[in-house]
Amino acid sequence: MIERLLIANRGEIACRVARTARRLGVRTIAVHSDADAGALHVAACDEAWAIGGAAARDSYLRIDRILDVARRAGAQAIHPGYGFLSENEAFAQACADAGIVFVGPPPAAIRAMGSKSRSKEIMADAGVPLVPGYHGEDQDTARLADEARRIGFPVLIKASAGGGGKGMRIVERAEAFGEALASAQREAASSFGDARVLIEKYLVRPRHVEVQVFADTHGNAVHLFERDCSVQRRHQKVLEEAPAPGLGAEKRRQMGSAAVAAARAVDYVGAGTVEFILDASGTFHFMEMNTRLQVEHPVTEMITGLDLVEWQLRVAAGEPLPKTQEQLAIRGHAVEARIYAEDPDRGFVPSIGRLAHLREPAASAFVRVDTGVREGDEIGVHYDPMIAKLVCWDVDRDAALRRLRLALAQYQVVGPVTNLDFLARVVAHPAFAQAHRDPTTLDTGLIETHREALFPPKAAVPDTALACVALAELLHAQAEARTQALRSRDPWSPWHATDGWRLNADHRHTLRLLDGASPVAVTVHFGTDGRHALDLPGGRVQASASAGRHGALEAVIDGTTLHATVVRDGARRVVFTAAGRFEVALELRETGVDAEVGGSLVAPMPGSVIDVLVTPGTRVDKGTPLLILEAMKMQHTITAPRAGVVGEIYFTKGEQVTDGATLIALEAAEAVAS
Repeated sequence: MIERLLIANRGEIACRVARTARRLGVRTIAVHSDADAGALHVAACDEAWAIGGAAARDSYLRIDRILDVARRAGAQAIHPGYGFLSENEAFAQACADAGIVFVGPPPAAIRAMGSKSRSKEIMADAGVPLVPGYHGEDQDTARLADEARRIGFPVLIKASAGGGGKGMRIVERAEAFGEALASAQREAASSFGDARVLIEKYLVRPRHVEVQVFADTHGNAVHLFERDCSVQRRHQKVLEEAPAPGLGAEKRRQMGSAAVAAARAVDYVGAGTVEFILDASGTFHFMEMNTRLQVEHPVTEMITGLDLVEWQLRVAAGEPLPKTQEQLAIRGHAVEARIYAEDPDRGFVPSIGRLAHLREPAASAFVRVDTGVREGDEIGVHYDPMIAKLVCWDVDRDAALRRLRLALAQYQVVGPVTNLDFLARVVAHPAFAQAHRDPTTLDTGLIETHREALFPPKAAVPDTALACVALAELLHAQAEARTQALRSRDPWSPWHATDGWRLNADHRHTLRLLDGASPVAVTVHFGTDGRHALDLPGGRVQASASAGRHGALEAVIDGTTLHATVVRDGARRVVFTAAGRFEVALELRETGVDAEVGGSLVAPMPGSVIDVLVTPGTRVDKGTPLLILEAMKMQHTITAPRAGVVGEIYFTKGEQVTDGATLIALEAAEAVAS
């Protein structure tokens, strides 16, 4: 077994690899950027080395610095995690040249599968079914347009060298092909350093099902069954589960056999994932092979009882696979939800900020939380905004989903905007919840198909939550008064009291709140023994409360006991109850323009300007692309919200911008003419 392992990654995957390594008695070496000096993965490893600046290109993508640390720290092997250098042929080769074990496939396999075009040719030769398309080397724009017409619209443009939805565009008609191609090529070049693309027939309402494969250096290869990853936004996965609902034993066998054939075709070693797309008839087609451990590997671990990182380390050490295909079996059902700092209501734009409050559901045999952050950590602009992966298992899909719904309700985050509420709505929606009974409801367009239900208008904060805020404020004021009294010369003075008593005045206080843009008032009529009358929008209630640790609150409202958590974050008050998460502010505050991606002239988040597409004086129509911004590893096109004339452009290509910064001035055409 390997004795000293360098983990060339960060966040939850670095923590997850370290956990298995520790169990196996392997000493772990972390690397970190300047921004990650205090990160959880640094604390999770036995030692840690700095490798450069906050930007990934200055640290986690620096092969030379990582190998230098590996040599100096005496690492025998390097685990690349996923993302960053995990599928980088040059990195795998550099490890081999340095005499360091790369915990992953050989460079030749990475090279073969790293090019989507080349991989399609290999799969065709191996008899693995493909989606109709063009995978050639001729990247002339006219040739690509001709191939798209030959295939027939709609088509899918995909970056040849990449994945994760980057460099991918759906094109519905020929007139839109040129602009979509240019956009895909720009993003592919930025993300992967390679602008080449391939074109495939876009299958309407497909399912995305992938198969976990493993191979060793002794000629053994197996599959560990499949995962359904159909629920996606922007071609990136939101929910993953194993096994795939309604797949059937025969289809599972066929897909597993095809995946193993794909791995054998490139002499694969280690963990890999063969991704398929299923059309409406249930016919499966090869999409690509990811030559690394996948983000969603925990659902496979939960249904097989295996540790895939342990398998990786054993195979890398030259051991044979621990089990044969006949010894592998599916046990129960598992579902994974990716918890991100992002705003679903603004096109899933990433969110940044300090995790002011973080409470996870309790871990058990049924609930697993893989995370790389702690309360107080910052979600910044430099890396993927994932907070955690929440994985739930039970004996069948219904039971696993019940576990997941409860765990999502128990997850508490205050700071950046998250997708927790959105995930809860998706998991509860019949199209997903009943997919094992009717698999036709599950496809990659599920979110768009059910957009109205999944993105409901914001409802008013309920009276119970407002009551909790008011009661929490009273308890906080009492605690502050007690503290001040103890510090004073006369701690027993009646002037320290917070029971509402006022000379010649009514015993009441009005708390003025802001629910979004709507003012809300809660009037407290002070009673005795902590029992008060609260005037709420829906009427008067009798209420009392006691406080626990970390914002915990036990309230009794009109005789009903309610358990809640009320978190104070500046002027914000965030309430967690069994009914959900609710937020109000204590006072009205001016806010900037609520920028929407693709419709505003302000930056929707911090990032860097990738390209400026117009010049001052240019006349534009509504929707004309003006500027391309890159943040959180994604590109966002800022378009004209109305017709007009481009005025001053405040940033140039390569410059960094802050959240809410004005990017371009757009003047009315009439004003310019006059």
